[in-house]
Amino acid sequence: MKREAHFVICVGNKGYAASLELRKIYQVLPDKVGLKHHQIRVIDESGEDYLYPEEYFVPVRLPQAVGRAVREATA
Repeated sequence: MKREAHFVICVGNKGYAASLELRKIYQVLPDKVGLKHHQIRVIDESGEDYLYPEEYFVPVRLPQAVGRAVREATA
């Protein structure tokens, strides 16, 4: 997965069905330690940020206005 991704789409949620919705866009937060363990930190359905398996997500590049709207919606 590209490390500069700021947003990802959830493509797997086994074991985390209450925390991650399939096909939903999530904001990625920097976590260098998590990356070493093949995990990424996202703001999940609880509104908190947690580490999840990297393979559950696909990076996406959003237009600037869409990215801004997504960040504002999660703030």
